Amino acid sequence: MLDVLGAIRATDPSLGAYVEVAQARALREAEAADRLLAALGPAAFRDRPLLGVTVSVKDLIQTEGLPTRRGSLLPNRRPAADAPSVARLRAAGAIVVGKTTTSEYGWSASTVCRVSSPTRNPWALGRTAGGSSGGSAAAVAAGLCTASLGTDGAGSVRIPAAFCGVVGFKPSYGRIPYVPPCPERLSHVGPLARTVADAAALTAVLGGADPRDPDSGTTPLVAAAEPAGLRIGWIEFPGTSGPVRDVTEGVLPVLAALGHRVDRIEVPFPDPYRALVDILAAADAHGTAPEDDPGCDPGRLAIVRYGRSLGAAAVARAEETRLALRARLASVMESHDLLAMATVPIEAFAAEAIAPPWAADPEDLRWLSWAPAAYPFNLTGQPALSLPVGLTPAGLPVGLQLVGRVGADGLVLSTAELVETALGLTLTPPGITTKGR
Repeated sequence: MLDVLGAIRATDPSLGAYVEVAQARALREAEAADRLLAALGPAAFRDRPLLGVTVSVKDLIQTEGLPTRRGSLLPNRRPAADAPSVARLRAAGAIVVGKTTTSEYGWSASTVCRVSSPTRNPWALGRTAGGSSGGSAAAVAAGLCTASLGTDGAGSVRIPAAFCGVVGFKPSYGRIPYVPPCPERLSHVGPLARTVADAAALTAVLGGADPRDPDSGTTPLVAAAEPAGLRIGWIEFPGTSGPVRDVTEGVLPVLAALGHRVDRIEVPFPDPYRALVDILAAADAHGTAPEDDPGCDPGRLAIVRYGRSLGAAAVARAEETRLALRARLASVMESHDLLAMATVPIEAFAAEAIAPPWAADPEDLRWLSWAPAAYPFNLTGQPALSLPVGLTPAGLPVGLQLVGRVGADGLVLSTAELVETALGLTLTPPGITTKGR
């Protein structure tokens, strides 16, 4: 624990991954874990599978004993108690070392907010860590914790995982309770970790119904199939850069060597971006009172104001698009066990930006459009995982995304773990020694 806290003190001032560190409590809990291990030995892990594991929590998720600012200068009016996901981590023996940086209410897929400096990418401090779980991804990549708890409403776990060279998993919608529930029904709680096995271990602890989230526990999990001889649909989204394509294409022979059939397919659905924007904006407008406007992040405020302009017919059309996308992808998944693609088609952009230059004006409503492989699977609720598969010539990580049928979380995780093992990569940012356990 002293190693982790020392690494945070030494590294985080230049990284900006944390907005709050629970040093005193973390030390007390680490000492208690040591005493329990000394008394019980390996039996201590029977009821506490994450005993002594250091985790961080995204600043959108409520925690007892730590402030939750939600990346905002606005007051947080939610109860200062552990969300179910945090409570389950603590019950499993994990030690929460702090809260990680997010954009205001997670509105952008970068980690720029007004309560702290932008979160920077451990691989290149001038680049973004992605977002909105960018603080979580940067903390894991830099060894400032073993794993982190993030949220993903349009790619916010998978995008920063891809940019920072870590694993990010968005389970099937409702597998992990989200409290308070999100009215747009897009947001998932999910882990970020350095290995697929660690992400799977956290997911196992976090899953299950909670009465405070009526959607939790409603998606039946499909019995995990053997991750062998799979039918995989390989998709390249428009705008994929050459460096990203070159890295992800290098995974094709690995999949073939594992015995999978990989078919290149066209993007099998129309881009649902406008529907996503309308659903997100309407929900954000509903949750933001006009008297709070002066305290809002200016970029997010542009989205809120757009949401207030939407009528019921526009939101209904967006929901119709969501249903059509679900039906279309359910059909696609009848002939494919998994889909595979670059998680993000571009390399990480500037740390201070909310998006690439062509999408950086919130008034244009394109602020998430540069990640077309991420948001469709929030609309469908499918499990999706980003796995680091290499570096571009600029030394920036690239993620491969695997997507399964709703409920097929186990197949996504087991296949990703086999690919991870076959690749045999050890991706550690320059100058970083990972000691997050």
